[in-house]
Amino acid sequence: MAAYDFVFDWLRLRDWCDSGKTGDAPLSMTELLAQAGKGDEQSLFHVPFPSLDELNKACGQVTRSRDVTKAVEDGFLAIKDLLQFVLDPLTQPLSWILRNTLTLFETTPWWLMFPVFMIIVYLASKSFRLVGFVTACLAFLAVIDHYDYAMQTLAIIFVCAFLCVLFGVPIGIAMSRSETLQRMTIPVLDMLQTLPPFVYLIPLIFLFSVTEPKLYGIAIILYAIVPVIRLTDLGIRLVDKDVIEAADSFGMTGWQKLFGVQIPLALPNIMAGVNQTIMMSLAMVVIASLVSAPGLGVLVLRGIRNLELGVGLISGLGIVLLAIILDRVTKAALDRVNTAQKR
Repeated sequence: MAAYDFVFDWLRLRDWCDSGKTGDAPLSMTELLAQAGKGDEQSLFHVPFPSLDELNKACGQVTRSRDVTKAVEDGFLAIKDLLQFVLDPLTQPLSWILRNTLTLFETTPWWLMFPVFMIIVYLASKSFRLVGFVTACLAFLAVIDHYDYAMQTLAIIFVCAFLCVLFGVPIGIAMSRSETLQRMTIPVLDMLQTLPPFVYLIPLIFLFSVTEPKLYGIAIILYAIVPVIRLTDLGIRLVDKDVIEAADSFGMTGWQKLFGVQIPLALPNIMAGVNQTIMMSLAMVVIASLVSAPGLGVLVLRGIRNLELGVGLISGLGIVLLAIILDRVTKAALDRVNTAQKR
């Protein structure tokens, strides 16, 4: 006897419920043991929650939990071909950009890449100490033969973080100028920010080939774009109202106020969003190694699969060094922006 038979009997739905039964399915070992343990005893203490599966035991017309998940899967598969037809040409440039950037970073010799990185770090920070630190970290990765993997990881982060800023900043600006758009976008951003990273990969695996770089590129962009959108919106909204009124009194147009007043004053917040976006891109690159993303994440995955402790720990150290490099450089650039605004 099911726990909730009495509910459907009281509602006089027994005939309707019995019409949905197709015969009792074989009991699993767990269910047999549970029945043997309970016997015929029924107590309030042991009443199960009225979940779909429990209600289905009492009424065959009630949908089971596995039917719900199957319906979601069938619905996605039904529109998969249409999504592929629309998304494939739109996302193909991402594969092209990732492939070419990876080729560029991998084929450029180390004696040329080191000076390029040193110049970039110096221009961003104006700090010789930070330049020396970054050079030492890259030299360490090269000494332990992780340089190529590190370059692959940096190439992916460079492309994905750049695209996050390219699309995220305009979206944040549009949100700051429209309350309606902000109310519509915030739930989407909340969903993207709270979904576990692995969940991003599930629908993408069905839509794109594992050999396509856009598979992991889209996952990284969706995961990492949220901070730059939120902080751009916040930064522009936090611009002092008196400054906006002064700009209006000088007869500035909306575009002049945006590029001449609001964006420069919001730049510290925007740079903080860029910093967080880069960090989240790096975190997702490691997870994306499950779907053929190259880089240090491949070595981490190899260490887990083959139980190679040294490989996993050393590659993890390489990821930590890259994270420190990217974080220090972007924060140094942010400090320079803050210092310039205070003058």
